[in-house]
Amino acid sequence: MGKVYLVGAGPGDPGLLTLKAKAILEQADVVIYDALVSEAILQFIPSQALRIDAGKRRGRHSLLQSETTQLLIEKAQEAQIVVRLKGGDPFVFGRGAEEAEALLAAGIPVEVIPGVTAGVAVPAYAGIPLTHRDYSSSVAFVTGHESAGKYAPQVHWRSFAQGAETIVIYMGLHNLTFIVTELMAGGRAADTPIALISAGTCLDQQTILGTLETIVAQSQSANLTSPTLAIVGLVVNLHDLLQRSSPIAN
Repeated sequence: MGKVYLVGAGPGDPGLLTLKAKAILEQADVVIYDALVSEAILQFIPSQALRIDAGKRRGRHSLLQSETTQLLIEKAQEAQIVVRLKGGDPFVFGRGAEEAEALLAAGIPVEVIPGVTAGVAVPAYAGIPLTHRDYSSSVAFVTGHESAGKYAPQVHWRSFAQGAETIVIYMGLHNLTFIVTELMAGGRAADTPIALISAGTCLDQQTILGTLETIVAQSQSANLTSPTLAIVGLVVNLHDLLQRSSPIAN
């Protein structure tokens, strides 16, 4: 029996890949990776290893989740070291827990190797702190793209409007109009700062600053592409000053 490693690749910058993740990648027999994993990180995969692109990106072909899970089981049963390589962290909007459940139920050994999640790294690369003693003592991480077949409750955006001073929204670009409308309906002021960051931590990172009232029009004119992260809250106002601390130009 082989073993499956659920590995977080981080948000894009290969420098944010953990040492443990790199070491496991270099030992892999099979790597099943998602579309958001950068080519620079894929270079750590041994040349003799089997690479399988599982996709998982809006608007492009990808393996069904059931197909990916079955592949993981089959390859592990061949006594191979199998790496399931995911952008960010496997347990933060990454379906890692679902895959771990299925693998363990099939008797497959599993180990999770956490990654740097985009919700933390991308704002930092844009000079936006998630907390600050003068502006924010609470942070909420929310997905803007929920599964169609998920459990019954949906994200209650109006509750989040007042529930956290900083809101970090993953995969929110497609539903941005609905999200900002609901936040304002929940009592968040129309002039609340918001940042949209696409290709976060990569050299082509793009940051758009606006307010809840203006950001939809701004995003449309900027032609942003996924993955795009949104940060809502007063901490966004620190971007102009703190972007100089970023390792890349914004």
